[in-house]
Amino acid sequence: MAQLRVAKFEDAEQIANIHIQSWKSTYKDLIDEQDLSNITLENRVALWETILKSPINGQIAYVIENDDGQVVGFVSGGKERTKKYSYDGEIYAIYMLDNYQRMGYGSMLLSTFAKAMKEVGYESLLVWVLTRNPSAKFYKILGAKPVEAEEVTIGQGTYEETAYGWEDINELIEKL
Repeated sequence: MAQLRVAKFEDAEQIANIHIQSWKSTYKDLIDEQDLSNITLENRVALWETILKSPINGQIAYVIENDDGQVVGFVSGGKERTKKYSYDGEIYAIYMLDNYQRMGYGSMLLSTFAKAMKEVGYESLLVWVLTRNPSAKFYKILGAKPVEAEEVTIGQGTYEETAYGWEDINELIEKL
């Protein structure tokens, strides 16, 4: 049975590994190889150690473990970062190892995360997704509406991202 829990500092390396593996498998057909290969384990571990040691923007993070207690996915988020939209919360990252996708783990993670965000006072949620990412349908099925599209730089390349949002976090929680 999958277990969800708050991410700990000791999870940084596993989260970094999942981040990189998922990033490369999800984006292999969407982002140029040279832009994908810029991501190193060292950089990601350092990033996640920093996030988990001293979160900023009220950031929260959860991991999901498989039956063997191995971390196979994570979600993190907090205050909406751009301040350009009428959403107060944002999902910064949600990634799952390929073998655990389409098994309900992502919904479990998102449900726990959305409830935790609501508990600390957030009323709405925004998530940015590469426009061509097929995973965007996950958010659409859960009632997210497209908010805005803009260009983002990854490595040397420029790509389009779309923000999807739930104006009422309760709508997302009910769908999960």
